[in-house]
Amino acid sequence: MEPPSPPSFPPKESLINRCKPIWRSFLIFNLALGAYMFAGARKKDAVIANSKAAEKKFDDHKATEEDPSEPNTSPATPIAEMPYLPYSVLEPLKVLEPIPEDQQLELFQWILEEKRKVKPKNRQEKQRNDEDKAILKQYIRAKSIPSL
Repeated sequence: MEPPSPPSFPPKESLINRCKPIWRSFLIFNLALGAYMFAGARKKDAVIANSKAAEKKFDDHKATEEDPSEPNTSPATPIAEMPYLPYSVLEPLKVLEPIPEDQQLELFQWILEEKRKVKPKNRQEKQRNDEDKAILKQYIRAKSIPSL
């Protein structure tokens, strides 16, 4: 009879073969991060270039107003290249209606109640809180309440 053969084990994988998925994911992540960083830098450069072009156009326009005999040699930039202004000049400010005195009084009382609930952390905060409460008490006791 033949003795039983020892069980065969698969050959050990080398360290490089076991780490290939880790290295691949690491490289892909680094490439994606680099692309993201370069795209962000490119956007910033474009915004700066657009703002400089707008300033130059404004300066050229200002110069032509001062001297109308000199022709404007700068090419006109389309409106799409102008930088985005966050606030519109055309919208008028909305004027809110004044808050009635009874609602102001209720508001001051509510603020005073909330100030009483606050636990100060140090002496300065306690002193500031006491001053705020004193001011609120003066407003509540006053005959006329200042408009908000």
